[in-house]
Amino acid sequence: MFLHGTSRINAAGHLEIGGCDVTELKAEYGTPLYIMDEQLIRRRCREYMDAFAASGLGFQVAYASKAFSIMAMCRIVDEEGLSLDVVSDGELYTALQAGFPAARIHFHGNNKTPDEIEMAIDAGIGCFVVDNLVEMSMLQAIAAHKGVTVNVLLRVTPGVEAHAHHAYASTGQTDSKFGFDIGNGAAYNAVREASAQANLKLLGVHSHIGSQIFETEGFQLAVERVAAFTRQVKEELGAEFTVVNLGGGFGIRYVEGDTPLAVSEYVAAITDAVKTHFAGIGEKLPQIWVEPGRSIVGDAGTTLYTVGTNKEIPGVRKYVAVDGGMTDNPRPALYESKYEAMLANRANDATEETVSIAGKCCESGDMLIWDVELPKVESGDLLAVPCTGAYNYSMASNYNRIRRPAVVFVQNGQSDLVVRRESHQDIIANDIVPERIIKQTVAK
Repeated sequence: MFLHGTSRINAAGHLEIGGCDVTELKAEYGTPLYIMDEQLIRRRCREYMDAFAASGLGFQVAYASKAFSIMAMCRIVDEEGLSLDVVSDGELYTALQAGFPAARIHFHGNNKTPDEIEMAIDAGIGCFVVDNLVEMSMLQAIAAHKGVTVNVLLRVTPGVEAHAHHAYASTGQTDSKFGFDIGNGAAYNAVREASAQANLKLLGVHSHIGSQIFETEGFQLAVERVAAFTRQVKEELGAEFTVVNLGGGFGIRYVEGDTPLAVSEYVAAITDAVKTHFAGIGEKLPQIWVEPGRSIVGDAGTTLYTVGTNKEIPGVRKYVAVDGGMTDNPRPALYESKYEAMLANRANDATEETVSIAGKCCESGDMLIWDVELPKVESGDLLAVPCTGAYNYSMASNYNRIRRPAVVFVQNGQSDLVVRRESHQDIIANDIVPERIIKQTVAK
């Protein structure tokens, strides 16, 4: 298994993260357990900030909190000088309760409710990313009622799509639930509409081309398309963009064969393309905003499990079950995502068998890893699965009424509990048994 960040094998043959022996973390906090390498998180934040600062362009790096949204993470993002991207009232509330500066919060989403819009306006957030004309009308009406002007970006689809598993492609992108398409004229009309709204200040546009991207060509093509659109609306509508948000999607290494670029390479490619394609459009180049999420927290997270039962089917495979599964990591079931693993309490032992890691849910699709080579696995062993920092805790569920795990941050030999393990009482905290049903039960 590839060791990320501060992960290493200590003298006892145990996995150690942030100077903390995971066997000791298990003893203190139990399993399943999300372990977050704080030093690696901060390093990733600084890599983005330093790379953009070196470009000479104005910029904002906004952490996409959908990847992992808890109060402690919001505090770290604030301390490192990043902005914050939220997509719901829950993520907004988390950020505000953590004391994150509202002026550095951007609100995304294709179906913001009136209550969410009011909450965000009242908090004084820095920018709304408008996704459709219905939202634009609603935002204008609420802002006017409150007597305020709000900053907006328009989410546009530039006809570029890129992902890790295939090369970038020029696509229509018209059939998407997100944003205004440049190719069919929807984005042009949206700029005209937004510019006419008295309580909306149009800063520019937002473009997102995909996720888990390992190359730069897609980003560069998106910059070229957005620049051409920017020139068109300036010449024909007199609209000037001071901000261009190029979204996120920067890849990380999950398994052998994944080949992400260094943060500095992604940023250099983007900023060089901006300098080339936006030259001469306005008096000065626009600010460049980006929204990394996975690439900041993804490989900083490791999930620790305790091995329970196993089942061997001769000539087929051996299943090894752990005390977690799709409730703490739904990505294999949803996306067929691949992961590596190791026995964290016997990290130096030679591999002896190929097994498949099963979760404990009553669901045949609850498989975390197919066919991983490990030492002879025994009940009570600790299994560590790296690169679970993004979209694991944030997508965790209570399926089968399984309690969500605890989260700890580790750094310099110190562990800090940042999310408590759910209790059985937490599971039923919002349940209500109506008096009518109680009476019927008593009558029987």
